[in-house]
Amino acid sequence: MITPTPLGPGEFASLMAPLGPFEPAPRLAAAVSGGADSLALGLLADRWARDRGGTVLALVVDHALRPESAAEAARTLDRLAAARIPAGLLRLTGLYRGPALAERARDARYAALISACTQADILHLLLGHHAADQAETVLMRRQSRSGPAGLAAIPAIREQAGPRLLRPLLSTPPARLRATLQAAGIGWVDDPSNRDPRALRARLRAALNDPAGTGPETAALCRAAHAAGLARAARESDIAGLLAARATIRPEGFAVLSPGPIDRDALAALIRMLAGSAYPPPGHAVAALAAAPHPATLAGVRLMPAGRLGDGLLLVREPAAMAPPMPAAPDAIWDGRFRLAAAATPHPDATIGALGAESRRLRRFSPLPAAVLQTLPAIRRGNCLAAVPHLLYPDPDTCAAVPLTFSPRQPAAGAPFAPAGEAGRGNVR
Repeated sequence: MITPTPLGPGEFASLMAPLGPFEPAPRLAAAVSGGADSLALGLLADRWARDRGGTVLALVVDHALRPESAAEAARTLDRLAAARIPAGLLRLTGLYRGPALAERARDARYAALISACTQADILHLLLGHHAADQAETVLMRRQSRSGPAGLAAIPAIREQAGPRLLRPLLSTPPARLRATLQAAGIGWVDDPSNRDPRALRARLRAALNDPAGTGPETAALCRAAHAAGLARAARESDIAGLLAARATIRPEGFAVLSPGPIDRDALAALIRMLAGSAYPPPGHAVAALAAAPHPATLAGVRLMPAGRLGDGLLLVREPAAMAPPMPAAPDAIWDGRFRLAAAATPHPDATIGALGAESRRLRRFSPLPAAVLQTLPAIRRGNCLAAVPHLLYPDPDTCAAVPLTFSPRQPAAGAPFAPAGEAGRGNVR
């Protein structure tokens, strides 16, 4: 029988090295559920940060979906305190059992973690996904018939407007993480929901039948993800270059595309960004439009002649597809595209919504086309138009209190996909 060995500080440092750069005396956060994987991550990250004069803040999330969850979170906080790791509790509210629970819980968890990092001015959030998670994700993507990008599975780095999401353990079998805690004399919580057969991931985990994460199939799936990740990174770099050459993206939330055919995936990425969507439109829906760009509407984005903005096409949000008004709370994101600054000071009853028909009387404030003006975000109090920051209406001082930034859910291009290292090399001894 092969006995897994603990993951040592040197090995963990080698896993962290490709995820940099880090500032001097790095300040990190680690998402710690209380399970073996994330608790081991917290322990390893704390040692790594201390060796470099930095700190780690462990963030314990209580989803409040099981009667035992509060006690488990408290036990996890006690274990972190005994290991002298600073920690904070994030208790989620509003979750309920029902359709898409896993997706809703994940979204709520990430929102809470990112908000906590933002408030603490922490630039890096560590997540405890490991080799078995990566293998299961590849199986899930295959089952859903994902394309090449989806088969790259979980990235090692995700750059975003808030903290960077870092996953140093994607090539590490979970057995080594449990061995790390056992060597340190630290217990952990086993969440029964991880074995719930109603969840696809749990069913695939049972079918894979490799709880240690050291088997040949797990290693092969991780190698496949690594290869797909390298291909995805190269493809995304190509798309970034194409868009840099062909598209002008404006802070008012629109773009101008130069004349001529364009790569299908590049156009899909541009449309995804302007729609504020998490996912691009289906490739088959974009293909004909990319081969011969022409006026059309697709996935909540209008393509129309650019007119006085230049040759080519104007791409702008479709008014009928925009989100309804929402409370203008600091750090709120409207329509998946515009973020109200965290330091904003709106009136308590203010809302964010589309400027819409009121854009007609504000045309003197901007040379932009009417198709763009009506899609701009506006701050209202009741039926009264209070501010349109992109037009500096009614005046710069008023707009300074409610700064709105074009911050789409997914950028058209940016840092390319970052694959994890290959699993299965020197993981057990």
